[in-house]
Amino acid sequence: MNEARATAESVEQTWLGKLTAVFSSGLKTRRELEEVVDSAHDNKVIDDDAQSIIEGALQVSDMQVRDIMIPRSQMQVVHQDAKLAEILPQITESGHSRYPVVGDSPDNIRGVLLAKDLLPQLLKPAQKDFNIAGLLRPCIVVPESKRLNVLLREFRQSRNHMAIVIDEYGGVAGLVTIEDVLEEIVGNIEDETDPDAAAFIRKLSPTDYDVQALTPIEDFNEAFGSAFSDDEFDTIGGLLMQHFGYLPARNEKATLAGIEFTVLSADQRKMHMLRARVPQPLPEKHGAEKRAEEKRGAEIKAPATQSPRAKPPTAPSSKTKAPETAAQTRRAS
Repeated sequence: MNEARATAESVEQTWLGKLTAVFSSGLKTRRELEEVVDSAHDNKVIDDDAQSIIEGALQVSDMQVRDIMIPRSQMQVVHQDAKLAEILPQITESGHSRYPVVGDSPDNIRGVLLAKDLLPQLLKPAQKDFNIAGLLRPCIVVPESKRLNVLLREFRQSRNHMAIVIDEYGGVAGLVTIEDVLEEIVGNIEDETDPDAAAFIRKLSPTDYDVQALTPIEDFNEAFGSAFSDDEFDTIGGLLMQHFGYLPARNEKATLAGIEFTVLSADQRKMHMLRARVPQPLPEKHGAEKRAEEKRGAEIKAPATQSPRAKPPTAPSSKTKAPETAAQTRRAS
């Protein structure tokens, strides 16, 4: 046993030595670095999480803000003329910690409101004198094309957690938060207030399910064992919209990958609820259903603590991923 332990330690030291030597000598190409990381993972020098984080850190330099921003249609904003009594219910319902404040139009961003800055206002007897302008923080503006690694550095230097994204014409295209960038490196950062798949998908029978149109394609694939691509769209509603070629009306049907979709609810702007019918019952406790059940069990054992962050589901639009809205945020603190 001692010999086996000594051998294992020798192998680990060997690979650690190689890693140290490679990094100290300087890498000539990114591919060389990826090969070293893969070799270290294969030889158990680093675990799956460490490999994923390293790969995520490399990937952000190739990504732009438009790839992860929360689209304009999904932004939770506060109007500059709103009264305190109007703002509080919105904050309570959405659970976000930061809100862009707009003027006459969504393109007129006046600043950022922090939910915590409203707390002292609740203690003032004359709430009718509430003036939101005195509470606003300056916001930073970034173009859609900005690289994520550059944006992360700017977030750290400016100590900001949210940025407004503008398009080539100077209009507001969406927003992005520091959590959105970090999630590209370390993976999804879930809060107790984040919606889980159970909120999007409801089982009616062994073959019938109610599915919200804003269900992320990734969650849908996990729940139904499907393999829909999310390269162009984030949500199952966006995927169906592409298939139809127009905004479908109620009761219209479409079949994708053997799954029959029926539009249950839609308005003039978007779909809301779908009915998904599978040709045969799904395996018991498949994907999202199993995770949702495990999460509910964990909540019973250890009640969730209060969290100010919550991400809205991503809109059915072309690939512009949604947090904050963990800051608003697919989506701060």
